[in-house]
Amino acid sequence: MRHGVLLLLVGWAAMGFTIAVLPGVSLDVRWAVLLAVVLLGLLAAVLRPAFVAVAVRLGWAGVIAGWLLSQAVLMFLALSVTPGIHVGGFWDAFWASWLYAILVSVASWFVTAGDNRAVIAHLLRSTRSARRAAKPTDVPGVVMIQIDGLSAPLARWAVQAGNLPTLSRWIRSGSHTLTEWHAELPATTPASQAGLLHGGSAEVPAFRWWEKDAGRLVVTNHPKDSALVESRLSDGRGLLADDGVSLSNIFSGDAPISSLTMSTAGSGSAHRPTRWLSAFFVDPYGLTRSLVLTVAEMIKELYQGRRQQLRGIEPRVHRGASYVALRGVTNVLLRELNTYLIAAHLRRGAPSLYCDLVDYDEIAHHAGPTRPESLASLEGIDRVLGTLEQVARAAPRPYRFVVLSDHGQSQGATFLQRYGMRLEDLVRQQMRAGAEVAAATHGQEQWGRVNTLLTEVTAEGGMAGGMTRRIQRRRPPEEGRPAGRPPGAERPDLVVVASGNLGLVYFPRVPGRLTLEEIDELHPRLIAGLATHPGIGFVVVRSRTHGPLVLGANGTRRLRDDHVEGIDPLAMFGRHAADDLRRHDRLPHVGDILVNSRIDVSTGEVAAFEELVGCHGGLGGWQSRCVLIHPADWPVAGHLVGADSVHHQLVAWLERLGQRRQLPQMNRTVR
Repeated sequence: MRHGVLLLLVGWAAMGFTIAVLPGVSLDVRWAVLLAVVLLGLLAAVLRPAFVAVAVRLGWAGVIAGWLLSQAVLMFLALSVTPGIHVGGFWDAFWASWLYAILVSVASWFVTAGDNRAVIAHLLRSTRSARRAAKPTDVPGVVMIQIDGLSAPLARWAVQAGNLPTLSRWIRSGSHTLTEWHAELPATTPASQAGLLHGGSAEVPAFRWWEKDAGRLVVTNHPKDSALVESRLSDGRGLLADDGVSLSNIFSGDAPISSLTMSTAGSGSAHRPTRWLSAFFVDPYGLTRSLVLTVAEMIKELYQGRRQQLRGIEPRVHRGASYVALRGVTNVLLRELNTYLIAAHLRRGAPSLYCDLVDYDEIAHHAGPTRPESLASLEGIDRVLGTLEQVARAAPRPYRFVVLSDHGQSQGATFLQRYGMRLEDLVRQQMRAGAEVAAATHGQEQWGRVNTLLTEVTAEGGMAGGMTRRIQRRRPPEEGRPAGRPPGAERPDLVVVASGNLGLVYFPRVPGRLTLEEIDELHPRLIAGLATHPGIGFVVVRSRTHGPLVLGANGTRRLRDDHVEGIDPLAMFGRHAADDLRRHDRLPHVGDILVNSRIDVSTGEVAAFEELVGCHGGLGGWQSRCVLIHPADWPVAGHLVGADSVHHQLVAWLERLGQRRQLPQMNRTVR
């Protein structure tokens, strides 16, 4: 009641200011302002469900129209029927509705800052229809929240420092336990989610890779490519196959309900948004509030980026305009949308749900994994967990929460910053004159989430799809092929791709995987030039006689029998390094040459081949040290090595709860 009265007063003040500044709306008596606010609320309660139903039937065009016009229609009706208020026409009400919504959003944020009760109340109110349709059950459901990029050491520190109140309370109370698990090479979201959701991480050798048989580059944050990879992973028995829900992931885990998931975006009925997705966009409290906070996040990024420059913080990378916009969208708008969708599925009683929150990973890439703005994003995710915990108490079944990461992050100045060249430049220097090198090292991993949302919209024809396709053409491109090469062009001599501080070098014109001896015949200086460069930690290549070899500047290691000559090139890369490389060497579509950057002995920093101050994908630092926070009464079967082992552990927990008894066939409904 107190919050309701408070928000009513905020609306009263916002409505009064709106009428005072807009010439198309006039007022005869002051008490009419409060009446207009009350009438607006009543009309919204009665008519907004109808707007949402229409939006669902019209698809994304209806959602966009509803977002733009529904509040204006309500405002026009409220002002028209309120005695003592005069509105000139619909467009006067349109501008009044936007000004009013923005003022209410800003004022509500200041009034309720740090207090989630208003957000929780809104989530419960807006998902009542889902709760009414649900059947109560005593079988517990499981909510799995992935904090993208969070390393176990940083998670422990943040919990001990009390920076994450919700997670700290869970762990300190003994309800949950923090367990560390090891992400095998490559330490990337696609590889880990292939393992976590499908138990098939062996299908993903890097974030992007070249397939010689198809003559193309696969980039896993492209919906079409992620769908291709999932077709190789799926057996109909993924983690979420038993009526689970996939939200904002790369792969679906065979979930029958999949929203904002790359592998299912744009397929089937993905162009028709769900009722809850439509309700979020049509509801001014949800979308307008999120847009206001998105703009605030962008302003905050401008300040924080400038502060890094003025203070001379090192290492750092340029944080350009595209990243400013990207941070606002991924860290506020998509997070708010995901929170709303999770709440709706909890209220309907979904048995299992897996959602990837990318806030921390996004900022840590550009600011650094342990920088203040990165840690602040973790606090935002922790608030989401606290909100969902409260929403779950009003669900038709009890819920248990699992929080995990897919990889960590390692920090360091980039390869280009340290040595004045990119990896492809170094490769080009060591090759014979005239050889052509194509590179795929400039992509932006974080555009994938925006790609997914835009792909779902562009799957629809008409105005909504056309507008979004134009936006996609103008955004900074992520590679679908090596930079600068038109479709159908002749294959280059070499292709160099990067995933953090992991580089893969391919000879596209030669079928199969080349050996050390064959590469030396083609380019005698290439292997030695890479292995001895001060920015390279080690190179892996197959020998015709010795099998896979790890070559460093001052020594070699045979992976077949771990025989070392000179100084072991893997000595600084952890106890799992040799096993990770042996496993990676057996994966399909690995490079003819694997290159891993150096690691600084004194700081533990690596040198990314992409322009990211925080990176992951290769070996070195915290990027392979992942976290799994689970109910304390759920046993863990030994030390978890690899995402596949975590998948089997999650499946065992679901089975223990009574789920996964009758798994459906591969009949997926994408929504």
